Amino acid sequence: MIVNQQALRGIYTSFKTIYAKAFDEAKPSWERIATKVASEAGEESYKWLGQIPRMREWIGERQIQNLSAYDYTIKNKDFELTVAVNRNDIADDRIGIYAPMVQNIGRSAATFPDDLVYGLLKDGFTNKCFDGKPFFADNHVVGKDKVKITASNKGTAKLTAESYAAARAAMMSLTDDSGKSLKLVPDLLVVPPSLEAKAREILIADQVNGTTNIYKGTAEPFVVPDLAGADEAWYLLCTSMSLKPLIYQEREAPKFQSFDKPDDENVFMRKQYIYGADARANAGYGFWQMAYGSDGSASA
Repeated sequence: MIVNQQALRGIYTSFKTIYAKAFDEAKPSWERIATKVASEAGEESYKWLGQIPRMREWIGERQIQNLSAYDYTIKNKDFELTVAVNRNDIADDRIGIYAPMVQNIGRSAATFPDDLVYGLLKDGFTNKCFDGKPFFADNHVVGKDKVKITASNKGTAKLTAESYAAARAAMMSLTDDSGKSLKLVPDLLVVPPSLEAKAREILIADQVNGTTNIYKGTAEPFVVPDLAGADEAWYLLCTSMSLKPLIYQEREAPKFQSFDKPDDENVFMRKQYIYGADARANAGYGFWQMAYGSDGSASA
């Protein structure tokens, strides 16, 4: 093949088509537990995470909700995946060997939010959320000034029907600083592959040990390969609210690009045509009240 601009335009078009097809066919799952928020700058502040506002009886003047109780900021980060095509491979009509690599760029660009979101969930026992405490903690504080309530969304029990029931009850019993229910009903039990059988037994089986399974259908089991490694940890989430437990913040969606002009340094110096995708985004924690996590560290 003669390496000229026409040939390079054809290669770029072909690669972009392969990338787009792989991107569209990928099946990321992060949206099950995270809300996508569009970002307009290098970082976004989520001061309003300090409380879950509720309607109240209007007596006297309106009560303005304080949205500056906390200063929780998610800073965008840059992400990229790049491959180089050797000029000799183009000249020798061997461009087809790069198709799988370009497909991988498309799949990776579509699913990298999974890495961010599930990484946050997995590290939620140490990573801090808006109140300065780990996302899963036994000493979260609700309210301010003289009206304060300590609450927990962390456990250590291994996953059993009994520990699931306790987590479910704990989440549904959460209140605001005035003692009113937050109306949270967990609907998703998130587990690593090692706990799939137990999660399905609790939520899908008709009977357990010969007795009626009273927890059947109370939530959906959701198995996440990304959580492998923390094989005893499990998470119960409420994903039916307007804001899900985690936040995926997107500044710039992934886009496919190339550096393939004759005067590009990589072409002139190294005989390489560069193709890849890049994005700007990050992830963070939403309301801890909408998630319960157990590290499974307790003795059986």
